[in-house]
Amino acid sequence: MAPLKPREAAQVLHAHPHPLMTPDQILRDIFGYPSFRPGQEEIIDLILEGDSVLAVMPTGSGKSLCYQIPALILEKPTIVVSPLMALMDDQVAGLRADGVEAACIHSGMSRDAQIAEWRKVTSGKAKLLYLAPERLMSDNMLAALHRLDPHLFVIDEAHCISKWGPSFRPEYEQLARLKDLFPEARIAAFTATADKATRADIAQKLFKGESRIIVHGFDRPNLRLGVAQKTHWSKQLLAFLADKKGQSGIVYCLSRKFTEEVAGFLQEEGWNAIPYHAGQEADTRKRNQDRFMSENEAVMVATIAFGMGIDKPDIRYVCHLNLPASMEAYYQEIGRAGRDDAPAETLLLYGYDDLRMRRMFIEEEGKDEEHRRREHRRLDALIAYCESAECRRIALLGYFDEKTGPCGNCDNCLNPPTLVEATRQAQMLLSAIHRTGQAFGAGHVIDVLVGAETEKMRERGHDRLPTYGIGREFPKQYWQSLVRQAVAGGQIAINIAKYGGLEITERGRAILKGEMSFFFREPGKKAARASRRAPRAATGDGREVDSTLLAKLKALRLDLARAQQVPAYVVFPDTTLIEMARLRPGSLEEMRSISGIGPRKLEQFGAQFLAVTRQPPS
Repeated sequence: MAPLKPREAAQVLHAHPHPLMTPDQILRDIFGYPSFRPGQEEIIDLILEGDSVLAVMPTGSGKSLCYQIPALILEKPTIVVSPLMALMDDQVAGLRADGVEAACIHSGMSRDAQIAEWRKVTSGKAKLLYLAPERLMSDNMLAALHRLDPHLFVIDEAHCISKWGPSFRPEYEQLARLKDLFPEARIAAFTATADKATRADIAQKLFKGESRIIVHGFDRPNLRLGVAQKTHWSKQLLAFLADKKGQSGIVYCLSRKFTEEVAGFLQEEGWNAIPYHAGQEADTRKRNQDRFMSENEAVMVATIAFGMGIDKPDIRYVCHLNLPASMEAYYQEIGRAGRDDAPAETLLLYGYDDLRMRRMFIEEEGKDEEHRRREHRRLDALIAYCESAECRRIALLGYFDEKTGPCGNCDNCLNPPTLVEATRQAQMLLSAIHRTGQAFGAGHVIDVLVGAETEKMRERGHDRLPTYGIGREFPKQYWQSLVRQAVAGGQIAINIAKYGGLEITERGRAILKGEMSFFFREPGKKAARASRRAPRAATGDGREVDSTLLAKLKALRLDLARAQQVPAYVVFPDTTLIEMARLRPGSLEEMRSISGIGPRKLEQFGAQFLAVTRQPPS
């Protein structure tokens, strides 16, 4: 069957929704992609065969097409459950840009607008309906959907349904009723990160254990993994960014206040830094996101509020200035770098204060003791990853039950750290903890060791303890590192219920008694920095494009997106613009061969982008 011409594909699809087009034809003639990415076709086939599926797919692997294509083939509607209003709006805008009608209903819309969207579904005009879990599971909506007899329910960000997941959201638990309420419908759940326990919990809740679980490889070999103990975040950040001028990246911070502070600092240092957090007005966040998507040298300084649904493949680095919530969160956040398969770099800075704050957050999450216990273990796994002297990739993939060998592309492979015996120093630390009553945090215990003269020390009489000043031969930074490694190694525990006091564990007591040794991880030498790169953009296969042309294409895209009030990537994703800049199409037919340009987008935007690509090289 020959490719359909502009308008024809969408018209055929709407007139005959299921018998006339195969998944391959929809991929090519509606969405404009020449072939499936790894894993997509398998999941689509399973859904069309009637199976319920849990798919764990890395960020940027194209999970949306895995349910959008079946939705266009199945006769009855597909209901997509999504956690964010903005994400729903963006998904619908993206589908409409490809000539596919879709609907969404959420609390940010007027009643009239909601009624209009619902009528699109009941009339058969829209095959996909996006809903928040709260709206879907309301009695009125469930009754209305029974009359429509949906063929497919899609649960996006499915880890939210699991109480073992990193983003536990109670209203997602109600989705466990879907299997009983709609026994004939198939259910597909998608998430970017879920460990073995979370996958099993999702499958049991959503499918009563009756599903196919598809897990695609977590390895991202183009990402260079780096971790460092936090000493002076500002100096460490500038050192990390030193060879990254002309590139885009993300700097993640824990709080809104710190986000603004870091963005201001980078701006003073001459960087195009853009703050982003949930405390900003919606218009400000949208404007800042548009800037990041369109500008080639932007540094997005953000809380974790930024990232979900972002389609910018040429992010060259991700830096965490605070400890993420878990290994899952860390993997998902670094996964936003290098989605074009070109080299990208990551750095995670962590310190004792981060540990203490994360422990406190877990304790404040709720009354579910089992949930808190699991979250503490997840955090323990991340700390162990940070303190590991082995290959980072082995530790990271091992957490997701995937085995690999040394990667040669992480800080520990490139500059292996050395371990030295520090049993005597560990005994000093443990003794200071014991003699102060196991009731004080790391700051005061270290003050005891180095013999600090403070009011608190005198009031408590701790300046008269035998351990007072016995560790003054080592600087405070040394002791801070030793405390972190003892916490990671399980010799010390942080008691959040007692305001972060350090307590000695069984393993710690064995060291104190001389029954076990303690080895200390010395930071390795810094890796040699790569030379500054020329101001050209690279494609995932290493081929370069004219960055001036790419900037013009991005500027045009931003103008068109603003005119239509949609995110920039809804017009075209960066991967499409990069290929456009590399191939420089001289006709609409040549432009049609570019991945990501379907007939509707070619008709709507082709001539305007062609006017740019036809310009002679500058």
